[in-house]
Amino acid sequence: MKNLNRISLITSVCILLLGSACHTRNKTQKGAAIGAGTGGIVGGFIGKSAGNTALGTIIGGAVGGTAGAFIGHNMDKQANELKSSIPGATITRQGEGIIINFDSGILFDAGKADLKSESQTNLQNLATSLEKNPETDILIVGHTDNKGDGNSNIDLSVRRAAAVKAYLVDNQVKAFRLKIDGRGATEPIADNNSTKGRALNRRVEIVIVANDKMKKQAEAEEK
Repeated sequence: MKNLNRISLITSVCILLLGSACHTRNKTQKGAAIGAGTGGIVGGFIGKSAGNTALGTIIGGAVGGTAGAFIGHNMDKQANELKSSIPGATITRQGEGIIINFDSGILFDAGKADLKSESQTNLQNLATSLEKNPETDILIVGHTDNKGDGNSNIDLSVRRAAAVKAYLVDNQVKAFRLKIDGRGATEPIADNNSTKGRALNRRVEIVIVANDKMKKQAEAEEK
């Protein structure tokens, strides 16, 4: 929870720096404003300081302004599609992107990197959405709890991210759109001292952001 509080604090400061106009804006517009006022510098700062690779990726790649609002509108539509088609995941709209959080218990057995058969419907539906929205790039981030050796946890988290990528590629998502990362136990979202907290920390996050083609379309809309 400490990391979540730090993320909220840093993001709030970024929004305040952009002026009081943010108070009357919707999610799409706020995402555009954050991108316009901060860009890659703050994205990298948040990613490192708050311990959140997913959020740092979104803010670091934001374009902001009217172009950012165009991208945010597209992300709003895709997020709504995902919420109805992937009941086994938490879908969060953030800035100019989407974060999909899969509890690793849905995808993997404890300590394993082989996808469970019951996870396949969720991932098939995700692949369908990604193919319907081809003008995006995707980062897959694996996480573990703090049990076991740190290096082993990093390796396990990378292998889990790689397994999700391989499944999506097998379901017609272009490999060049997909990147993977493994953070082991370095980015917890809950208390590792409890069974419930450790379960929440064992997860796979999928980050969806605009690719260069969508950004160019957004910039054209801005002119």
